[in-house]
Amino acid sequence: MIAGAPDGGAGGLHPQRPRLSVVVPTLEAAATLPAVLEALWPAALDGLIGDVVVSDGGSRDGTTALAREAGCTVLEGGRGRGAQIAAGLDAARQPWRLVLHADTVPQTGWERTVDAVLRNAVAARTAFVFRLRFDQSGLMPAAVARMANLRTRLFGLPFGDQGLLIHRDLLQEVGGVRALPLMEDVDLARRLGRHRIALLAARVTTSAERYRRNGWLRQVLANQILLARFLAGADPATLVRAYR
Repeated sequence: MIAGAPDGGAGGLHPQRPRLSVVVPTLEAAATLPAVLEALWPAALDGLIGDVVVSDGGSRDGTTALAREAGCTVLEGGRGRGAQIAAGLDAARQPWRLVLHADTVPQTGWERTVDAVLRNAVAARTAFVFRLRFDQSGLMPAAVARMANLRTRLFGLPFGDQGLLIHRDLLQEVGGVRALPLMEDVDLARRLGRHRIALLAARVTTSAERYRRNGWLRQVLANQILLARFLAGADPATLVRAYR
């Protein structure tokens, strides 16, 4: 079961320990969600994770049954990642929230890095994202991941597949996650501002399926065009049709 330990941590060892809610938006994610939940299990067992909310957009492949069996809170609603994340955040019970895509897996030891952040009172004024890598080796996957991490460091524009760790107070202060069909991650990053976004030392591994299917150079170019159009004021409803 993925549900966190009772309040106070495993065995009551951490009575004042800050805790974490994990929010995972899903759509036909039965093939990838198990690896994410497995990566969360040590932190749930230790009491760092208080609850996991799976916010589903209409899956028909058994995603919601799998999540319930794992002990997650499951929300079922319409398709749209921004709306799904917003609903999941509303249902989360802990002061800190970690948003993870259903094909983005935190790497071994991530919980130690996050636990150190949660214990730092000053950290509540900053949003954190993971360093990115892909589930494929080679020059292009490494270069694209490096570019994403550099973009985050220089411009404060991470994408959602880097995860998001944020305190609920900061999230409320900037207006929360908006129910956009696309670019909800960039929209939130712009409202946070570059100086309130930091890279964690820990990494996540995300799926390279879209890059493999469309070609690495073509997908990188498509992503940059969509980002440029969004930053120029294009309607996300129009952009999502191009993305799909």
